[in-house]
This record gives sequence, structure tokens and C-alpha cells, in this order.
Amino acid sequence: MKTNNKYNFSRRSFLKTSTLASGGMLIGFNLFNACKPEVEPPIDLSLLNYNDFNAFIKISDDGKVTIFSPNPEIGQGVKTSMPMLIAEELDVAWKDVQVVQGILDTKNYSRQVAGGSQSIRSGWEPLRQTGATTRQMLVNAAATRWNISPSECKTKEGVITNSNGDKLGYGEVVKEAALLEVPEDYKLKDPKDFTIIGKDAINVDMAKIITGKPLYGLDYKVEGMLIASVLRPPAFGQVLESFDDTNVRALPNVKNVVKFGNKIAVLATDTWSAMKGKNALKAVWKQDSQAESTIFHDEKLLELLNGEKFETLRKDGDVKKAFAEADKVLERVFETPFLPHNCLEPMNFFAHVQTDKIELVGPIQTPEWTANRVATLLGRDVNEITLQMTRMGGGFGRRLYGDFALEAAEVSHLAKAPVKVVFSREDDMSAGTYKPAIKYKISASIKDNKVTGYHLKEAAVNGNMYGLIPNFFPAGSIENYQVDVANYQSNITTGAWRAPYTNFLASAEQSFFDELAEVLETDRIKLHIDLLQKAKGSTDERMQYSPERLEAVINKVVEKSNWGKVKEGIYQGFSVYYCHNTHVAEVADIEMENGFPIIKKVTCAVDCGIVVNPTGAKNQVVGGILDGIGHAMYGDLTFVDGIPQSNNFNSFQLIRINQTPEVDVHFIESNEAPTGLGEPTLPPVGGAIANAIYAATGQRLTNQPYINNLKLEELAG
Repeated sequence: MKTNNKYNFSRRSFLKTSTLASGGMLIGFNLFNACKPEVEPPIDLSLLNYNDFNAFIKISDDGKVTIFSPNPEIGQGVKTSMPMLIAEELDVAWKDVQVVQGILDTKNYSRQVAGGSQSIRSGWEPLRQTGATTRQMLVNAAATRWNISPSECKTKEGVITNSNGDKLGYGEVVKEAALLEVPEDYKLKDPKDFTIIGKDAINVDMAKIITGKPLYGLDYKVEGMLIASVLRPPAFGQVLESFDDTNVRALPNVKNVVKFGNKIAVLATDTWSAMKGKNALKAVWKQDSQAESTIFHDEKLLELLNGEKFETLRKDGDVKKAFAEADKVLERVFETPFLPHNCLEPMNFFAHVQTDKIELVGPIQTPEWTANRVATLLGRDVNEITLQMTRMGGGFGRRLYGDFALEAAEVSHLAKAPVKVVFSREDDMSAGTYKPAIKYKISASIKDNKVTGYHLKEAAVNGNMYGLIPNFFPAGSIENYQVDVANYQSNITTGAWRAPYTNFLASAEQSFFDELAEVLETDRIKLHIDLLQKAKGSTDERMQYSPERLEAVINKVVEKSNWGKVKEGIYQGFSVYYCHNTHVAEVADIEMENGFPIIKKVTCAVDCGIVVNPTGAKNQVVGGILDGIGHAMYGDLTFVDGIPQSNNFNSFQLIRINQTPEVDVHFIESNEAPTGLGEPTLPPVGGAIANAIYAATGQRLTNQPYINNLKLEELAG
């Protein structure tokens, strides 16, 4: 039965629409503005003002869909998986979707950040709502044309049908839909009806990546652009006293030399000439603050660790009493060095500072913060700045900081020319923002063969673990529990490094629990399961992890790794951890070859909620594990008088192909919203391989990199 539907022709801030000159429709989404019906969106899309996470859809007359991905693509796959969320609820064929990287747009987007493994988690509901609301809007337009109820319409792959068998493509009703009132009664799909989410999708940039098409910051070029190679202080704690650039200015292709702060930029028409010019500079440096060495850092951190001045981040029960009444106390110190990020693509950024505008282009994890810092640096209005994000050849936290973007902007301003700053590998490793050196002291009290107390102390360079970490496992499972932190303020720059702080804390804690199980004369798995039972049903709102979900990944990895049932000659190590809202358990298999422990396989069980793109998700898991193995086994950066002792891969070892094990990945089936995935699989693997090495050799490894602490002569003998 046909009904006469009358829809109001209006525009609301919930879903912003505008008819395009091409005849299509551009649709943006903002959840918070939905509560503000008094806000009338302008017709001019450039004036749209969103206050929360946004997604945009462009629909052409022929039904093709372009989805703008606002978040930086750092290799984590969000440029593929975030549009998949929209496309699923929009109900279009994925093959008909084109994905375009959005630019920095603070009017229309928020949280344009690649960090914390939060992009999919934060976008799960809003992006799906965008697609579902858009789909309903198109359905309503078709229903109006057919003079029927929208409930009589169905959609599939961009085509609307009714009970009479009539069909309309999205492109055929897009102009009408652009004028309709935004529907309030959209419906999200049940996960069982997903046709895109949960299905393997090839990275949308793959064809360009494998054919060498320009995607990355290093690929970007414009006419008249100069390349800047920057000479920075050779040691932390030094400043520039004087320099002589006479011979540099005479070199072929060198166009200018610019001093800014304690740095000197050589500008040339090509990268090689700029770097040759930088190397030819004659500079005199003077010591401005203490020249620090690794030996000095070790002394300072141990002093803190053994001292009494701590900040307590969490305290349950009475730890002092538990330790005073203990039958046994197990105490160990764990240590990790500074580490560079070593992104495949060195730091680079383009800037063109002009009198009326500033153009910024490059690989950056924090585009909004960077634009604001550039504005402050140059005394300009941030609204004068446009920032275009390129795909990043790795980031791992290094591209959060944008110092290279500020360099490009300042040099461009001083030189009055378009400039791209390009780091060499040596620049990248010696002028970096490093993972800080950290030491942990972990203690457990035992009474009547039960764990009664747990005390974690952290001493770190510059900063301490973020506030949620003390509420990860084993918080809530041990009655007397305390976390204390202290730090030494250094002139060596440090910052986030893939899975900040947890990247080593998980290794330390899980190595400790492996030994604790041995002291208790109980099974490693049983110890964890028993502790988790105590945490179940907790009403403690501080606790971050789910005991049930952590137990589930433990059971899964035990099953899939054949834990305790492997053939003779295979030695296993177990580890489990929660971080970035995700629960992960891992088992490492090691075999001895020529007296040396070789990692043959890592089995991994992951509960990250609904897996949006299985191919991309597996790549994230494997990448995190291999990165974790490489740095736990081999990564080491030391300092002598403020100078990093490694500046390239001839002296700093990353994991090599022949050192990569098989990685067997298993996701927990779930209908829960997605959680983080870029970082959570890295932290536990260090503990898994340390525990496997102990099983194989009897050596407890407490200091990373493990290769430096293996007693090879004992193995050989």
C-alpha cells in the first residue's frame, strides 16, 4: 500500500550536505552537533564548522563513492579500515569506493592524530552512523519519488529497491537526497549482516606503493623548491658558537646558507648537494649543559630506584606489612636502553611561508598540533596555514613531535623560499627523540606459598609511565599492590616510542611472573589464571583490563601453541599483557642451534573486538611482534659525552629477515567494538622470548638487549 510521505526540506548540523557542481553530494558527519538544531549549516562547504570527529562522503551521479579519510596514515591501515566502516553502513560495493586522504581541517574534523592505537576505536560508532544516516537519507529520497514508505525499500551495493521491484541507484537520487531533512531513525547493521567489515581488503594505496607512485613526504616536490640539510649540535648539551660557510656557498647547486637558533641549514637544488654542503660546514660548538653518558644515566637511575623519593601512582592495601610478614621475597631489577625509532622514511617536511599564507606538506602524526606550533613560532594566525598530510613510511611515535616541520617552516621564512627539510639516516638517529632508558625494580611477597604483595618501582629518563598503566594487570588481582615512579631530567630528548613504557614493562613483568611461578612451584599459566579469578567481579573503576578477556586469550594461546606438549628440543616461553584497550597472549618457541637460541615461532592470541580488516589486522599483529623481537634482542643505543654511539645500521641492528620467526595469529571472535591494534602485540613478546630463552638455557635475562646479556661461552661450553 502506497503512502504519501511529506518530508521537510531543511539542513541540519547532524549531517551536512551540499550539492556539488558535478551533480553529486558531499556529506559530513558530526555527532555532537546533532544536539544543536539551532545551528544552521552554511551552504559553502569551506565554512562548515564541526566540533567532533567527522567523515565525508562524495557521491557522484553514477553512484560512485569517494570517502575522505581524515586521520594520518602511518602504515597502520586506517586509510583503508576507516572508510570500510562508512562503506559498510552506506551499503555500497567496496569496489565502487575511492578513498582520498583528507587534509588538516579543524573546522570539519577533530582528533586528526595517529597515536595511541585509537583511530578505529574512536571512529567505530561515528563513522558507522555516518554511513547509516546517509543510506537512510538516500532511501528517503527514493521513497519520496516512488510515493511509498521508506520501510518498503531495501538497499544493496548502492542500489535501492522496493517491493514492486523498482530500482534506483544512489546516483539517481543524490540530488534529491541532498535537499531532504536528515532522518532520525537510521538503523545500524547487526554484525552478522556485515559484508565489508570483517572481510579481507587490500590496502587502498597498495597499487601506488608497489609501482612507486608518489605518496610519501620524500616524494613531494614543487617547482622552485629547495632542499635543506641541517647541521645540528653533534652532542646533546652543546650549542653553536660560530661557523664558517665560505667554501659551502661556492659549491655547485648550493643556493643559500641559513642560521637559525643553534642550527645551520644548507639549501640546494637537490638533496645530495645540500648534504654535501652541510658536511662541508666548519662549525665551532661549546658545552652549554652537562655532557651525559650511559654510565652516568645508569648511576642516576639506580640511585633513584634505590632511593626513597617516589610518586605513588597506585596503592592498594599495605605493601610494607605484606613484605614484613612474608615467608619469601622475590626481587629483580630490569633495564632497557635508549632506542631510536628508525622509521624507514627519514624525517622530512615541506614548508612555503608567504606573506599571506603558509603551506605545509609532509608526514606527521599530529597535524593540528604542528600547525599551531608553526603559527606560534612565526607569530602568524593558524588560519593562514594549510597542512597536507602525506603517507608516512613509519612513525612509531617519532612523527608525533614535528620538530622537522618547525625547522622547515623557520628556514622557509628566513630564506623566503619553498623549502623541504630532509634528514639523512645519520641525522635521524643522532638528532632524534628517543625511547627513554628505564629501570624497573619489581618485588613480590610470598606467604604460605601465595602472592600477598606486589611492588613496582620505575626510574626513567625525563618522564614516567602514563596514568592508566598502574591499573593494568596485575592490579586488582593482588590485595597489597603499589606502583611508584621517579625520573631524572636529562638534556637528551625523549618521547613516545611504539607502546610507550609498556613496550618494556610487559617484558619485565612477564619475565618476573615466570620466575615467580618457579619460586611458587606452580605452572606459569595456572599462576595467571588463579590471579585473574581474584580480579573477576571487581567493582574497582580504576581497573582497565577485563579478567575474562585476558583469561580467554591465555586459553586460546595455550591451545594454539600446543603449550607444554611440543616435541623435544623446542623450548617455550609464555607472556600475556593488556594495553591500548587490547588483550594479548603470546608463546615463543625456541630451538638451540650451534649452542645459540633461535626463535622459530611466535603464537599470538588477540582480543581486539571486531576485526575490521583481517588482512590489515594480521599485518599489524605480525609487525608489532617482529618489531618487539628485534628491539628486545638487538636494539641498543648508548651515549658518550652526549654523543649517540650509533648513527646508522652498521652499528645499530634491526631485526633481519633470517632472524624473523613464523608468527601464528589467532583473533578471538567478538561482537565487541574494536580496540587498539597498532601497538598491543609488541609489549608481551619480549617477555615470551626471555622466558623461552630461560627454558632453553637456564639463563634469566633481565636487561635488554638480550643479545648483550646472553652468556654465550656457557652456551657453547
